[in-house]
Amino acid sequence: MTRAVHDQIPEAALAWHRAGKGAALATVIETWGSAPRQAGSQLAISGDGEMLGSVSGGCVESAVITEALDALQDGKSRVLTFGVTDETAFAAGLACGGTIRVLVEPVGHGAEALPETMLSDLVDARAAPRAAAIATTQATWERRFITPGDDPAADARFKSDRSGMEEDGRFIAIHNPPLRLIVVGAVHIAQPLLQIARTCGYAPTLIDPRAAFGSAERFPGETILEDWPDEALAALEPDARTAIVTLTHDPKLDDPAIRVALNSPAFYLGCLGSTRTHAKRVDRLTAEGFTPDQIAKIHAPVGLDIGAKTPAEIAVSVMAQITETLRK
Repeated sequence: MTRAVHDQIPEAALAWHRAGKGAALATVIETWGSAPRQAGSQLAISGDGEMLGSVSGGCVESAVITEALDALQDGKSRVLTFGVTDETAFAAGLACGGTIRVLVEPVGHGAEALPETMLSDLVDARAAPRAAAIATTQATWERRFITPGDDPAADARFKSDRSGMEEDGRFIAIHNPPLRLIVVGAVHIAQPLLQIARTCGYAPTLIDPRAAFGSAERFPGETILEDWPDEALAALEPDARTAIVTLTHDPKLDDPAIRVALNSPAFYLGCLGSTRTHAKRVDRLTAEGFTPDQIAKIHAPVGLDIGAKTPAEIAVSVMAQITETLRK
């Protein structure tokens, strides 16, 4: 699973450091509620002034870059606090001002620097992809590389997908694998759904063994698998960052996918069809030995009830329900 270039910020910092250019990472650690970049957002800066990422809507970027270049000279990490006026905030596209705090870390071997080995471990985890985090204590500049199960506070943040400050003074920067959406059925609704999902940060995959349906002409640029749905899903190994939607209406295609999905850690399973169609689906799954608790995980009829009629509107309702399930 390849991350978008704009999301390869730790990777860029490590590459610049190893190339001898020097590199620093700037990370938002606290901010106002209407900020354009949330806690955990990063900006990588090279010693040559190259940059990738963002820590604001542009209102503090220049100052952060200047501090990052200074950090590369003195080898010291620092936390910057910016008070943003209402006028400046409005220019950055915000309704009102506030405060933003940014952690700036040079990459290297100094006592306060982000160790190259830890950044390398993070880049390796992101490439796998596996969930990982770095916890930084500002008072001592002690850092800890964390994976799921290592730290209860980090585990809660892995689940909520949210970096942030802890009461013990640590900032935990969460790096979760990309979200995935697996859609079974190359029907009309799938076309806008895949597009909307990608806009929301998901890596979509379309499964349909019917070549005429899942053609590149109908779904240009999409990842399309023509294997039988249960085989394709098993190969994709849905995890807790995966949403699955079945759209074919055909039990021969949907049911095999549903069986795999119900036995996976996927956080969302939605199935297209009327209430009557779903009742028949429940009967089939019950006969196959699935428990009421397992079957209750299915969102059906799929999508939030917003009165959607067109394929695009239905896709919006489905993506809204996926978002609600992920974030609530």
